Amino acid sequence: MPTLTDLARGLTPLTDADVEWLHALVSDWQLLADLSFADLVLWAPLLTRSGWVALAQMRPTTGPTALYDDMVGTVAAAGERPFVDAAHAEQRICREGDPEWTHGVPVRRESIPVTRAGRVIAVIERSTNLSSARTPSRLELTYLKGADDLAQMIAALVRSPRVGDGLLRLGGSGKVSYASPNALSAYRRLGLSADLVGAELGPLTAQLCAPDQPSDDSLMVTASGRAPRETEVEGNGSVVQLRSIPLVVGGLRTGALILVRDVTELRRRERELMTKDATIREIHHRVKNNLQTVAALLRLQARRLSGPEAKEALEEAVRRVGSIAIVHETLSHTPEEIVDFDDIAERVAAMAGELSAPEARVTPVVSGRFGLLPAAVATPLALVLTELLQNALQHGLAHAPVATPAGTLKVIVHRVPAGLTVTVEDSGVGLPEGFRLDGATSLGLQIVRTLVVSELGGRLEISPRAGGGTAVRVALPLEPPASPAEGSQEPDNPG
Repeated sequence: MPTLTDLARGLTPLTDADVEWLHALVSDWQLLADLSFADLVLWAPLLTRSGWVALAQMRPTTGPTALYDDMVGTVAAAGERPFVDAAHAEQRICREGDPEWTHGVPVRRESIPVTRAGRVIAVIERSTNLSSARTPSRLELTYLKGADDLAQMIAALVRSPRVGDGLLRLGGSGKVSYASPNALSAYRRLGLSADLVGAELGPLTAQLCAPDQPSDDSLMVTASGRAPRETEVEGNGSVVQLRSIPLVVGGLRTGALILVRDVTELRRRERELMTKDATIREIHHRVKNNLQTVAALLRLQARRLSGPEAKEALEEAVRRVGSIAIVHETLSHTPEEIVDFDDIAERVAAMAGELSAPEARVTPVVSGRFGLLPAAVATPLALVLTELLQNALQHGLAHAPVATPAGTLKVIVHRVPAGLTVTVEDSGVGLPEGFRLDGATSLGLQIVRTLVVSELGGRLEISPRAGGGTAVRVALPLEPPASPAEGSQEPDNPG
């Protein structure tokens, strides 16, 4: 399906600036379709000036469609769309003539010129299905009158919303001339007891604001319809969103349309989520503090022991608790259960180097990027990395011959969308003869194997390193990043 840009650049004389102007128009022209109860088709002249090509199409959500077929890409010769020809040549809205019968349905057609820099660059054809014609209600008459005003200022119809839960029509003085039932209900929730019609909306809305809420300078401007703005009013336990569309015809402001939407439930849910996020972060902060307290107690206990094995066991426990505390500290500063593991890896590596035996003579180096990881992966992975680094320092590099130069200890990371591979390499004494992973009795390796295989569903491999030493490879599956969901939009009900 060709896009507006493809069609405009390939078939029309429109400039890039013209195309951007039309993009801004059609990105929000649902409002005009809904207020008109009509289909809209955007026609642009062909390069040869011998006809028209349909660049875009919009159907109404407030009434039946008049165009059952997709019109985008359709080419019409000159004369086939007389109203389009006339609107382009005469630079005016053309709506004369009797309804046409299309597919057995009466359709009224109008054409609205789209001007930019004093010239007509395209024409909007508005087609209304008259099959369900009846005496219109006050709401529908207000919609149609607003649509006519918008049609006259169509070149300025940019970034306007769709018809929402309610609609207010203001006169030139800022007083309400019509209020839809839904708009009136929204103001009732704010605490209004009188009628809206005849009231000056700006001062009335300001009086309904909660007294403890800070004043919004844009409120009076928006509620009076003097500028195209958006604001929210909070009062009486409710939150109402106002969006103003000034109506300017012939250079004079004739009034405004105010779209009203009750967003109380939406804002309540947002506040609940903010409270929940803050609570989760506070929990992580307290867990981190508790773990650090546990580590401090273990460290104090280790200092009171004289037996080297018991002292070493407590020091290892301190390192394990410390690595988990680092993850919770990181989570306490993030709004989601997602952490940047690169920072954690650097801190774990630095901690392992600081607490290693002096004879190891090496500081771990991390290359590659872990990226963002969920907390369910980050916590066990931090502990795995701590164990592997400590094992390499304590059993590999610490026992290297004294005459050898300072060894190397690297953490090599390779991240792909579906997985993560972490390799820890050291230039130490290497694996003992006849080493088998499934027969290892080391507590550290047992912890690593349990976390990698059982908890994270990954693979663990330990092998001699080329050139001497040991290489430990951890391969973990990761959930691929979710693609942004297509935002579904429900039709707006007029009200």
